[in-house]
Parts: sequence; structure tokens; C-alpha cells
Amino acid sequence: MLSFLVGALLALVPVAASMARAGDLADVPISAFVGDYVGEAEVINADGTRAHRNLSVQIRETKNGFTVAWTTVTHKPSGKTTEKSYEIEFRPSARHGIYSAAMRRNVFGHEVPLDPMKGEPYVWGRIVGKTMTVYSLFIDDDGGYEIQKYDRTLAEGGLELSFARFRNGEKLKTVTTFLKRM
Repeated sequence: MLSFLVGALLALVPVAASMARAGDLADVPISAFVGDYVGEAEVINADGTRAHRNLSVQIRETKNGFTVAWTTVTHKPSGKTTEKSYEIEFRPSARHGIYSAAMRRNVFGHEVPLDPMKGEPYVWGRIVGKTMTVYSLFIDDDGGYEIQKYDRTLAEGGLELSFARFRNGEKLKTVTTFLKRM
């Protein structure tokens, strides 16, 4: 009888987790994220060194989904600066709250994700509650992997940004900062 009760309780764990999720804040629509955001951050590298960065993010709705564009300006101790910009279009997938990246066109003219087996990043996104997360997966020439995770959580006056980069499970870099809505 005891084993039956334990089994029944274990069977209810996923149901309870699902009910708890349903009781959480409902996923907000993409329109709540739309806007321009700016901020600064001190980046902590795996070796403990720090670098100052200026960050900007633009989120836009499109006819078929949304785009996220971001720019990072890194200030080096030498006084040199480097700037990197990215823009990715996301389309809803068949799964609620999960979006696939449309980063190139195939031979039929359809936008499709890049191919990580060719060294290209595989990118996807999701919205859970007030947080939009964008993931980028890279597979290196040795079959190892790198994953980047950007959490952008709605907050009063802007977004809380949390970024982490991992290579083969080892955390290489983290960034947390507030991005002000312009």
C-alpha cells in the first residue's frame, strides 16, 4: 500500500508543477517588450577580468513575429573600443511561447534558422512570464559547444538584462544590468 501511495504522489509532481506554472504570471505579449533600451555593464570574464560595455537593444513587432537587435560597445583598457551589432527575426513555432529564428533564406525563399553543424549559430527564443530569453548554440570544429543565454525581463522603466556564456558546461562570462527604456 505504501509503495502505491508513493507512486501516486510521484505521479502528481508534474501535475503540481504545471498547476504552479499556470498560477504564475501569464506570459506577456511581445508588444510589452517593444521599444528601445540602453544601459551600461561591467562584464566579468572567466579569468576574473572586467570590461566596461555600453549596451543597446531594440525590439520590434513584425508582420510574422518580432525582431531583436542589439549593439555592444566594449571599452578596452588601452582606450580602444570595439562595436558589435546583431539583429535576429523570430517567428512563432508550433509550441506556445517558443520562437524560431529566421536568419537566412533557403532555396525556396523561406526564412530558416542557420545550421549549427556548419559552424553557424542555432538561435531560438521564448517568453515565460515577463522574461524574453534568447539562446544561441554554437558547435565548434571539435564537436564541443558554446551556448549563450540572454534573459530580458520587463521591469519598471525598462529591462533587467542577464547574459551568460558557457562552453562545454563551463561558465565563461556573465553580465547583469538594467537597460532603460528610451
